[in-house]
Amino acid sequence: MDVSILVVNYNTCQLTLDCLQSVYASKTQYRYEVIVIDNHSSDGSVEAIRAAYPEIMLIANQDNTGFAKANNQGMEVASGRYVLLLNSDTLVQPDTLDTMIQFMDTHPEMGASGCKVILPDGSLDKACKRGFPTPSASFYYAFGWSKRYPDNPKYNQYQLGHLSPDDEYPVDVLVGAFMLVRRETIDQVGGLDETFFMYGEDIDWCYRIKQAGWGIYYYPHTYIIHIKGGSARRRPLKIIYEFHRAMWVFHRKHYKQQYSWFTNMAVYAGITVKFGMAFLKNKLSAPVKPDGGEQSRTEVKA
Repeated sequence: MDVSILVVNYNTCQLTLDCLQSVYASKTQYRYEVIVIDNHSSDGSVEAIRAAYPEIMLIANQDNTGFAKANNQGMEVASGRYVLLLNSDTLVQPDTLDTMIQFMDTHPEMGASGCKVILPDGSLDKACKRGFPTPSASFYYAFGWSKRYPDNPKYNQYQLGHLSPDDEYPVDVLVGAFMLVRRETIDQVGGLDETFFMYGEDIDWCYRIKQAGWGIYYYPHTYIIHIKGGSARRRPLKIIYEFHRAMWVFHRKHYKQQYSWFTNMAVYAGITVKFGMAFLKNKLSAPVKPDGGEQSRTEVKA
């Protein structure tokens, strides 16, 4: 088996079916398997997916285990030379699998790679190529310096806005919506850290992959479409909480020992303030209409 494609589903039945349809429409010479991990959906996803794609390996959890743990479940039964994390709210192109596997086969030093990720309006999902969220990178991003000086690498360490999305280059971080990882790399560094429930696990994984000496590469010669929830919609408090908790967990795990107590306190204070502002903004926004889209795991990183 060349690649095992892992799709985590949680109450995104139609999005997942559309995603799977795009996978099976692939024009590829490679052998692939699809593993869907359902996190106890209540929208009939399990029955619908089994009916439409009986050949798929489907793991039906009895509770919502989170994104990291669900993908780890898929990795345990995957048999591919590569593992592809693929969000349920994405659409791959016919050439995506071929293009990305060919790249990895010809670059054995790469532990993981990602393609260009496009939003429905045609703009770039900036999370698909990033630097690590060091305190300085996070500061310049959070306080608008990256937008003020878009061509300056110093102020664009996180979203790499100074680099063209049409060029290929090594990066620190890919997005969990599409991440192709070599099996040998997974065997060496392990799976996703289940401390992260639904955000930050892709950044943490990339950090560990690079620490182990593997390369990570942004390869924009193919793309996927990423259908995200609307940014103006009201989100459940748990999503806002997990989003900001992931920042705290990542900094404590990887950067706390590298920086002074003052810097660490400033980072934690910044995360707390940002959480409070996000909570208030969310309370004042319009409620979500129940269309299923907001239950998907969005990939916006801060």
